Amino acid sequence: MYSMRYVQGHVQVYDKTGKFLFSADTEREAREELEDYAESAA
Repeated sequence: MYSMRYVQGHVQVYDKTGKFLFSADTEREAREELEDYAESAA
């Protein structure tokens, strides 16, 4: 489970514990990076 927060024009992504993972310019970019992140964690 991940959460996305919009901060000053970009998207910040956090894990289920609230730990910051990365930021992205758009929600689409964040979702694409999440796919890569999930694949590398598996």
